[in-house]
Amino acid sequence: MRIFVRVKPGAKVDKVEKVDETHYNVWVKSPAKEGKANESVIELLADFFNLPKSRIKIISGHSSRNKVFELE
Repeated sequence: MRIFVRVKPGAKVDKVEKVDETHYNVWVKSPAKEGKANESVIELLADFFNLPKSRIKIISGHSSRNKVFELE
């Protein structure tokens, strides 16, 4: 399943908000440097969907706020 995520790094709290079936907003405390925010987003999505981190991959948007993830 593919989902579209809008990432907001540097937030005060870590949270995931569902917009619709395939779109999500994710706030992470981690800064958008050296892939730290991407790692935090994967951890949050793993908890939200109850999946191991290894089953979540970034398909596109590695350096963008708008990302596409593949959930296996």
